[in-house]
Amino acid sequence: MTTSGAAAPQEAVEKGVSPGYRYYVLAVLILIYMLNFLDRQIIGILAAPLKEEFGMSDSQFGLLGGIAFASVYSTLAIPLAWLADRASRVWIMTGALAVWSGFTALCGVAGSFTQLFLCRMGVGIGEAGGVAPAYSLIADYFPPQQRARAMAAFAFGIPLGMAAGTLVGGLLAATYGWRTAFIVVGLLGVLVAPLLRLTVRDPKRGGTDAAKTQAQVAALEAAPAGSDRPGKLVAQAMLGVGAGALVLAALIQFAGLSLGNPLVFAFGGLLAVVIGVSLMIARRTATVVIKKRSFWLLALGAASSSVCGYGVAGWLPLFFMRSFDLTLAQTSVYYAGIALIGGILGIWMGGMIADKLSKRGKGAYPMVPAVAFLISAPCFILAMNSPWLIGLVLPGGGSHTQQLVLAFLIFLLPTGLNLAWLGPITAAVQHLVPAAMRSTASALFLLINNLLGIAVGFYYFGWMSDLLAPRFGEESLRWAIYTGMGFYVLAAMLLFGAARTLKRDWVD
Repeated sequence: MTTSGAAAPQEAVEKGVSPGYRYYVLAVLILIYMLNFLDRQIIGILAAPLKEEFGMSDSQFGLLGGIAFASVYSTLAIPLAWLADRASRVWIMTGALAVWSGFTALCGVAGSFTQLFLCRMGVGIGEAGGVAPAYSLIADYFPPQQRARAMAAFAFGIPLGMAAGTLVGGLLAATYGWRTAFIVVGLLGVLVAPLLRLTVRDPKRGGTDAAKTQAQVAALEAAPAGSDRPGKLVAQAMLGVGAGALVLAALIQFAGLSLGNPLVFAFGGLLAVVIGVSLMIARRTATVVIKKRSFWLLALGAASSSVCGYGVAGWLPLFFMRSFDLTLAQTSVYYAGIALIGGILGIWMGGMIADKLSKRGKGAYPMVPAVAFLISAPCFILAMNSPWLIGLVLPGGGSHTQQLVLAFLIFLLPTGLNLAWLGPITAAVQHLVPAAMRSTASALFLLINNLLGIAVGFYYFGWMSDLLAPRFGEESLRWAIYTGMGFYVLAAMLLFGAARTLKRDWVD
């Protein structure tokens, strides 16, 4: 079902889409994704002024950058994606862009840690409707043999957004203050929203897929009542966990039980309830994907890598300021260059290589990023130790400028390799379900990836930095990042497993 307002545009797409318009749509979606990541990641470059303003520890900043955003972003993505599988994806994305941009601007007027935390939750609410519908649109504009590259091109929004957020946000903060940085980038998204609504058409679902896929959709729609039982059971289990946590929170608060902080139990309980409600809404799609081992291996593998991907990306600006003695403005330019050059090269190469190797077998989609992750970990460690590395060649370790140049060049490698999974893995997830379920399946994938990746990753490095501070002082963040490299090894192991199961679970 589509909205009446989208009927005419859909008919136009069904009659055929010119290559030029197809790539125009992709360009607009890249722009939206860039704004998505700009607003999501700008907080990383603003770590120093925000910590000073509100007197935050590294752990508190980790909560602000991770849990505040990821809790609502991950869970609300499922009902919004379920709606996107039934209504206009373009309308949903337009509204989402306006909401997340508006809350980003509101971050600039926050007067306390709590207000800033709530505004970051608002950003997450908006961004929940921005990615899964875009995956579905791309899958309906590009045929299967081009999807990994199209998904990789869409993922250019990540390094573009990270670079723009780091550069623009950092320079604005250094010149005019952190509040101006939030307000300017937020208002930019509000101004762009009409472009998406007025120029992008909602295509026929599954229009670029084989007739076999259409038959699968019809069979799923005709499935008898009760065929969604596995998904329903998982949803009920999450609702039970959430209710139990809320009861514990009430007992701790009002009955005096000493089991911990009642706010933690209350927050966790509400989160579990929202996940349960979301899974209940998406129980038909959940029933399809939870039976497939490839889904779990892909989702958990991507999530393990995202613990480092999101975590390191969020904390590197502060690391450069602490350990490389860079100012806020210098860090903005330095890290923006690393994110832009390394990210674009890595994402594109990952999608292109996976598309080419997939002709030999579907296992190439997870295999390519698995190898990339194994290379990323030692590269990150080498880049962070450029003075030692250059000292092996030059007496005294070289000048500060030489150390920065060497670190920049080495950081390009893991930054690119760390993002190489985006095209191949997201393309593979699209083929675990029929076309009519793609938005919801993507949201289920993103639920796991982002709850673990953003929430755990951003918080983990801050918590570990505080834990190690008594021993390592200002260098505690360096050692915290070292400990996180093990997540890349875990990610590679999970994706190697997915390479063995993907062919069996693939839907053409």
